[in-house]
Amino acid sequence: MNSLIESLNFSTFGAALLLSAIGLWFTVVIHGIDRWSRRFFMSYFIIFLLCCLSNVVEMILQYYTAPRAVFIFLLLLESLLLSLPLLMLTAYLLHCCGENIRTSKLFHVVIGLWAVFIALLVSALFIDGFIYITPENQYFRGPLYPLPLIPIIAALVFNFAGTMRRRTRLSRKVFLAFLIAILPITAALIVHVFADVFLLIDVSYVLSALAMYSFILSDQIEQDRRQQQKIVKQQQEIAHERASVMVLQMRPHFIYNTLMSIYSLCRLDPQKAQQITMDFTNYLRKNFNAVATESTIPFSTELEHTRAYLAVEQAQYEDMLIVDYDTPFTNFRLPPLTLQPIVENAVKHSMNPNYESLHISIRTRRTDSVTEIIVEDTGPGFDLSNDSKPHITLKNIQQRLEMMCKGSMTITPRSGGGTVVKMTIP
Repeated sequence: MNSLIESLNFSTFGAALLLSAIGLWFTVVIHGIDRWSRRFFMSYFIIFLLCCLSNVVEMILQYYTAPRAVFIFLLLLESLLLSLPLLMLTAYLLHCCGENIRTSKLFHVVIGLWAVFIALLVSALFIDGFIYITPENQYFRGPLYPLPLIPIIAALVFNFAGTMRRRTRLSRKVFLAFLIAILPITAALIVHVFADVFLLIDVSYVLSALAMYSFILSDQIEQDRRQQQKIVKQQQEIAHERASVMVLQMRPHFIYNTLMSIYSLCRLDPQKAQQITMDFTNYLRKNFNAVATESTIPFSTELEHTRAYLAVEQAQYEDMLIVDYDTPFTNFRLPPLTLQPIVENAVKHSMNPNYESLHISIRTRRTDSVTEIIVEDTGPGFDLSNDSKPHITLKNIQQRLEMMCKGSMTITPRSGGGTVVKMTIP
């Protein structure tokens, strides 16, 4: 029977030692937890490791002749190590609530109770009523043995009350983590007042620490995820605001030239003037609709916007601007003001009455996993290394493609002169 109990004791301590080592390893290698929490849990699990090791050494010394002082030292060391997490729990609770530890009444009370425990622990060295050590290094509980447990249990009760009082300042997971860290240990120590359950205390400490660590880690990862989502949303809002500014800062000379063309055609070709007026109105309407849109839009809508813009430009440049459309695939979505500004960029920086006509080609094609939009022009091309306004516009488009639909954009020189802009959308 004794052999079975001893085997069970060694197995339990081995399990506690292994769990402590696993907890320490996870604390060191896993990312997503803040520096303060990482240091806290590293110290927490190191204390448990030392406690388990001292317990194992204590059990081994019972089979060999060892100085009585060494055995008593190990017993006191284990008791001291088991009391330290109480102070750490209080400090961590106050840290999570943003309170100053030095001015906290809760921390002062717990420190006072811990000091009483240390005083009683030291008294056990000189008063036989706490424990009896036999020549075989076997210890027995004296009538005063439960006395040092009272301040420890009281400190745990104060920690529990402090946690309940601050529950509105803690996230649900962190609140549960503190309850898991406090309640099982408190129950084990209350049982220990009446019976020797060192094994139960050690195991409850380690399991509570692991559970607490998992809850804290999960909560901080979730907070990081929410923070990342918030950052992405802010970036989307910034990109949308940039797009809005881009619309509101339409080229004054483009508007002026369009209105002057309409004015001249009202007398020379009223029907054509009406058509340009309709195209220009459609272009303006699409522009301002894009400002009010915060999500992706159908490609067909963006294509209509682009056609309206090009129709106005073709009415002014006539045969100098030739546009080819090859868009069999339109059943997909993309951010607003994506295709139209690219085409406008090509017209603005490639159109020159002194040169040959400008050809612009707009194509869509689909593969197994992506849809591609390809815009080619026969202009002189331009250098992407500087930070002029057209390049900032293209970077803004690229940023919105990535954030809003996981897309991408590449800009390459065209064989024979000009530029090729390719947008890829999953």
